[in-house]
Order: sequence, then C-alpha cells, then structure tokens
Amino acid sequence: MIIVPIKEGESIDKVLKKLKRKFEKTGVVKELRERQKFTKPSIKKREEKLKAIYIQKLQEAEQSN
Repeated sequence: MIIVPIKEGESIDKVLKKLKRKFEKTGVVKELRERQKFTKPSIKKREEKLKAIYIQKLQEAEQSN
C-alpha cells in the first residue's frame, strides 16, 4: 500500500503529484501492463539483449567524445 503524508495547507495537486511519482518508482503500473499479455521468454531475452547493445553503444559514443 502506498501512503502519502499530507502536510497542513498543502494543495491536492501537489499530493497527487507525489502519489504519481511513488507509483512510478515502485513500478506498479509497469508491472500491470506487462501482466496483461504474455510474452515468450525468448522475446524477453531478445529485448534485454537489444537494450544492452543500445546502452553499450551510447556509452562508447560518450567515451569517444
């Protein structure tokens, strides 16, 4: 359960922003979206590999500059 303490005089907009940020950090929404459909383990592995290659290219480009 996510709890957001409310300070006296704090606007509801700020409290909602805090709640949304906490949801993003915990990854609840992302996990719910992933559970809506089944992805084969081979596809997950492929996506992880492509992501690692992309990150490595970015790091190499940063080092060369």
